[in-house]
Amino acid sequence: MKLSGKVAVITGASRGIGAAIADVLHGEGVTCYDISRTVKEQSFIKEAFQADVNNGERIDEILKDIYQKEGKIDIFINNAGFGIGGLVEFAKQENIYKQIETNLSAVVANSSKAIKYLKETKGRLINISSVGGVIPLPYQATYSATKAGVEIFSKALSNEVKDYGIKVTSILPGDTKTGFTAARVIDTSGANESQLKNSNLSIAKIEKDETKGMSPYKVAKVVKCVLKRKHPPLKKTVGLIYKIIVVLPKLLPVKFVNFVVGKLYCKKEKGKKH
Repeated sequence: MKLSGKVAVITGASRGIGAAIADVLHGEGVTCYDISRTVKEQSFIKEAFQADVNNGERIDEILKDIYQKEGKIDIFINNAGFGIGGLVEFAKQENIYKQIETNLSAVVANSSKAIKYLKETKGRLINISSVGGVIPLPYQATYSATKAGVEIFSKALSNEVKDYGIKVTSILPGDTKTGFTAARVIDTSGANESQLKNSNLSIAKIEKDETKGMSPYKVAKVVKCVLKRKHPPLKKTVGLIYKIIVVLPKLLPVKFVNFVVGKLYCKKEKGKKH
């Protein structure tokens, strides 16, 4: 598909992967609009709209505004999201619900709003999932659950909208170096000293991997390539090592894979068994 002249709406394009996607698509001649909680002037964004992706009425207004200005919407990308780290046992209920609402419920709700516009253009819907949705990470259980949900939703939706010519793809990045790491909410209040230390050690391991991760532009270039394909994949994992990792649950016993993940990420103080 030729990208020049297309109109894209991206949630969470004020920074990180979303900003990189907008920058790369802009370079291909795409007119990009951003919907973020914090707006930021960027040369590759035609207009940034301030909104919480969970505010359905506001999202409706924004999409209508963009449609009136451009006469079409060709691409909608659900990218906005955030992370929570810590023990599920002590997670605040409001944090659990907020993460599910932002990372999953908003993806479903805003996809439903975008479909009526994408029907007119036989457009594309891209949902940013995560390798963490295939290989669930301890101390990020709710995050992994939401990303697994995004992938399942994307597959189901693709069958619903294929007769309209709309193509749906979920993108699965692995560890990526962005501001997502610093913005992670650490929810461990109520844990005892030993639990807190073990949780912090595990989260530190996860964050170390992220800070050494791939550039968000690597993810953005994959999104660009997917959008250019006449017959895009339902799912696209970013990075060779992560492509291998997501296949492991299909080749090895699930319990064994989960055991290995636990060994990698369930860190404990030296000399401590519990």
